[in-house]
Order: sequence, then structure tokens, then C-alpha cells
Amino acid sequence: MASFYEFFAGGGMARAGLGPDWQCLFANDFDPKKAASYAANWGGDHLRVGDVAALTTADLPGVADLAWASFPCQDLSLAGAGAGLKGNRSGTFWPFWKLIKTLGDEGRAPHLIVLENVCGALSSHDGKDFSAIGSALSNNGYRFGAVVINAVHFLPQSRPRLFIIGVRKSSPIPRALTANGPEDEWHPPALVEAYGKLSKRAQSSWEWWRLPEPPGRTSIFADLVEDEPHGVKWHTAAETKRLLNMMNPLNLAKVEAAKEAGSRQVGTIYRRTRADGPNGEKVQRAEIRFDNVAGCLRTPSGGSSRQTIMVVEGKRVRSRLLSPREAARLMGLPDTYKLPKNYNDAYHLAGDGVAVPVVRFLAEHILEPLLAAAQGVVVEKQAA
Repeated sequence: MASFYEFFAGGGMARAGLGPDWQCLFANDFDPKKAASYAANWGGDHLRVGDVAALTTADLPGVADLAWASFPCQDLSLAGAGAGLKGNRSGTFWPFWKLIKTLGDEGRAPHLIVLENVCGALSSHDGKDFSAIGSALSNNGYRFGAVVINAVHFLPQSRPRLFIIGVRKSSPIPRALTANGPEDEWHPPALVEAYGKLSKRAQSSWEWWRLPEPPGRTSIFADLVEDEPHGVKWHTAAETKRLLNMMNPLNLAKVEAAKEAGSRQVGTIYRRTRADGPNGEKVQRAEIRFDNVAGCLRTPSGGSSRQTIMVVEGKRVRSRLLSPREAARLMGLPDTYKLPKNYNDAYHLAGDGVAVPVVRFLAEHILEPLLAAAQGVVVEKQAA
């Protein structure tokens, strides 16, 4: 059984994606509300609540095969203030990395490291943040590469995320896991550009990770929507009319087309501030999509409003906030997952998480084959 540390663990979505063949040796999160959800679903035996900067390697038991870190994205998100790794929250990467370096000094370096974040990490500070991460990995004994995976391949949510995957330089890498250069599906132009800004030493440690074609998604957003939601109420007719009045002609036309379809149509709405008032002034607009995919779940602290849904059945039009359970489903969590009772806490937990099936996809096609190759070398040496 493979083992892992889970930093910035949130509600344990990386753990959910890794699955039962992985053993969690240690988990940490600063937020007591998220940690309470983690403990409710996974138990608190290996959970440490508090600032990562207060941890020492004495808190980390054993030798983990993997260190997973979904460090806070608020300072790196394109919707945030753009403080980068110098920000108060994403800056927590460096205390985490100090732990990794010290583990290496103790002969306990994790075999694999996965860093997950928003795609803004590629361009923040003109690529200097990504370069700093690359140098940290390369200078401390890791080969590494990155992929961008959109959860929409697995779930009806548009959610592209960056995954930086490092493996100890002493470990063999099966040829099937790497490509000779960037592949369009997993290495978009922003990633290729960020690679070009790495130091020469970091580039010499780079791998273009290869993944198979994404699976065909089998669900649409409407499949996840509850007719009798828990934790939210349907808007009044006046509230729904107010939303419609906030739409520009293009978005109103989408609603009218949904009415004409006759069948049940479910759209998602975000409120945006646009400079399209009568005299060019900024006004708040309601923008809707009916493409069977939800917009990216975000948290209020990330700079965007909560997601609203609109259900159109012929001439009947209803609206309400996305429910906590629907948000959890959009992240790939099962309905057995215990959510916080407070709406904001549950929505924040989901919006800050990592999509569960994306983690499983990475584990199956990169992480587990890398570990199997390393274990094969160990077995051969022992036999010799």
C-alpha cells in the first residue's frame, strides 16, 4: 500500500481521489472548519490543525511515498489580487517546502510530490513564481513536469487546474509516462511559455508527462441538480424576475431558447460587473450558460460570487443558489460525504477543493506507475 502526506488538505478530496490503496500518514490544514469536515469523513487520527509554518518534521511520521500539497490559490488566482508566492496565503508554499527539504536531510524525502493550483500560477509575477517552484524541485533532487487538466473531462464543471508532479531523480521513469515535447491536451501555450522561463538547471530536470486521452464524461449538470434541494430555497417570482432584468439581450435570448426547447433545461448564472450601461457605466449583469456544464466553483474570498442556477421547463422559470450537495457533486464527492451544515462553510469547502476524479486519473496514469517502477528497482537490487 502506498503512503502519503496531505498538506492544505481541506476536506480531504485528494485523499478521496487517491483511494483506498493509499494510506494517509499525516494531514494538515489551517482552517478549523475544513479540518472538522476532514475529521468527520476520514477521522482525525493523522490530522494536525494549524499553520503549516508551525510544523516540524517530527510531526511527520514514517517515510511517505507522496507529499500532496494543494497550497492556497487566492494570491495566484486570476480572480485574486495577484500577490503571487509573496502573498500571505500562497506564500505558505515556502514553509511547506522547508519541511520537504528537511525530510530530505533526514533521508526521508517523499518519492513523489504533487503541487496543485490554479493556472494563474504559470503567469503570476511574469512566470517568476512558477520558476521559483521549478528551481526548488530541481535543486532538491527532483525531476518534474506539469500538466493542466480540466475537470470537465470527468465532471460537468469547467475547472482547469495546474498539477506539478515531481519524482526523485534517483528513480526510473518508464518511457511510456513521458512525451518528447508538449502535447496540446495537457500542455497548453501558457504552460509551454512558463517552461521557457525556467532556469537552465530546472529545464534540464523537466519531463513532459504523458497522459492518455481523457475519458468521455457521462454526466451533465442537470443530472446533479436536486428538485428538492437541501440548504437553499427557490427564489420568489420577483427574485427570478430581478435576475432576468439583469441580463443583456444575448443572455435573455438564451433563456428564451431554453423555453422553446420544451424539455427541462438547467443553466448556471454568475453575476458580473460589466461596462455596458446606457452611457458605458459599469453595471452588474447576470450571465447564463445552458451548455450542460457548470461554471467553475469559486469561493467568496476568491473574488467571485456564488453560482446561481436557473431551471426552465417550458414557460416556467425558477432560480436559486446552487445547493451544498450539488457543489459537492460537481467536485466528484459521493452523496455519503458529510458536509458542513452551514451553507457558506459547505460551499467554501467545495470551491477550494480538488476534483476527486482528476486526482484518481493522475494516480492511475502517473503516480502509481512511477511507484511501481521504483519498487521494481528495489526488488531487483534485493534479489541481486
